Amino acid sequence: MSTGTAWSVALTGLVGQMVEVEAAIGGGLPRTVLVGLPDTALYEARDRCKVAVASSGLSWPAHLVTINLSPASVPKFGSHHDLGIAMAVLSAAGAIPEAAGLRTVCFGELGLDGRVRSVPGILPAMIAAHEAGFRRAVVPWGQVREACLVDDLSVIGVSTLAELVAVLAGRAEPRPVAGAEPTAPEAPAHRKDLADVAGQAGARFALEVAAAGRHHLYLHGPPGVGKTMLAERLPGLLPELNRAESLEVSALHSLAGQALTGLIERPPYTDPHHSSSPASIIGGGSRVLRPGSMSLAHRGVLFLDEAPEFNPRVLEALRVPLESGALTVGRAHGRAQFPARFQLVMAANPCPCGRKDSRGAACTCTPSAIRRYQQRISGPILDRIDIQQQLVPLSRAVLRSTGTVESSAVVADRVAEARQRQHRRLAGSGWTTNGEVSGPYLRTHLPLPEGLDLLDSAVTRGLLSPRGVDKVIRVAWSIGDLAGVDVPGREHVATALGMRHGVQVPG
Repeated sequence: MSTGTAWSVALTGLVGQMVEVEAAIGGGLPRTVLVGLPDTALYEARDRCKVAVASSGLSWPAHLVTINLSPASVPKFGSHHDLGIAMAVLSAAGAIPEAAGLRTVCFGELGLDGRVRSVPGILPAMIAAHEAGFRRAVVPWGQVREACLVDDLSVIGVSTLAELVAVLAGRAEPRPVAGAEPTAPEAPAHRKDLADVAGQAGARFALEVAAAGRHHLYLHGPPGVGKTMLAERLPGLLPELNRAESLEVSALHSLAGQALTGLIERPPYTDPHHSSSPASIIGGGSRVLRPGSMSLAHRGVLFLDEAPEFNPRVLEALRVPLESGALTVGRAHGRAQFPARFQLVMAANPCPCGRKDSRGAACTCTPSAIRRYQQRISGPILDRIDIQQQLVPLSRAVLRSTGTVESSAVVADRVAEARQRQHRRLAGSGWTTNGEVSGPYLRTHLPLPEGLDLLDSAVTRGLLSPRGVDKVIRVAWSIGDLAGVDVPGREHVATALGMRHGVQVPG
């Protein structure tokens, strides 16, 4: 009996576990047995690999072939194990040197003609392999650039199984990574700039404060006043991601099946439609657990337009990530945790017809219909929103004005300065922005701002919850950081309290 070994990766969310693929030849009638808790797609790898090997000019062993995926107690899903299975069998058959698979991880799906096809999750798989001590990986040629995003990892890109065998057997040299799929330069696109938004000084200021402290934002007003335009321009005000954040965000998008040619360096922006399924927004899947829009907005912006129209399951699922920055998706066969520290922006009309606060045709909605529409966003969700901003229709004078409006670049510079003040103040705490700071730390480790009697009065009148008090103080710190003060004053607390209640605040 001869044996061979190769390595692959089993992904559960972003967490990867190394899988040792063992192949043994001999001891029974010609057939192929695959064990180790494979799912249906993986169990079919027996037939795919057998035909792919034959199409590559090689021979599948005419004996009993037993393939074990170890650890056998861990469920395994997906077709990306194909390459490891074929490599283990060929190693056992003597087609490639046995030592070739000892510290090489293989990741790719095989076609019946021997082609190596792209698969989702290359980046998190390579990160897991590197953390496990592997320094060489074989991936589909079309995903070489993505695999090379992991430092100190030698990547071999192949287009066919025959090419891989020739490289591992020493009959050919690996293709240079520098020649992998050169991408054509993108056509210059119009960058969404805050200068495109006419008027709405209060909303522009609310957007700036939200960007400075990473606060959640709720925009409400009649259709056409600029809610979507403002939300789309929020990512342009945010600082670029650092190396660790870029790697984490890029791994999430890789797991979702998006092709990457480089690290994602700008905060992502996702805007799912209200008709999207809960699984596509929250994350999940019947077998393979994939991140949803909430996780794809990690370190960036999640925009829910027409928020009351979303499935109540989606809106209530916001509670946990808004507080903890993570989502746990559970299924009968296992569970996966996805990071989801996004900045939420919700937009809503004042009523179902949208004309309640507009200057035009009268609203036709009944009071009960308006109440039901507004109650679709529950109180606990609104209580987790730092800033509420009402937008009103613009007058003709504002639309005709040609005065200078600040661009995103100018506002982004102020936001960057405010973020630097927060980094210095919160150094060593584990937090980087005001919106993330916990209530106890806010009250015991930072100086309390002036004007707390305003908050006491709001609590006494039932206008503010204990969570709301912390939210107002966090927003006041962000306003103070934009103003360049060391401790927020009474005017900053008053402004933050007004923004909490959705009162129009001048910029």
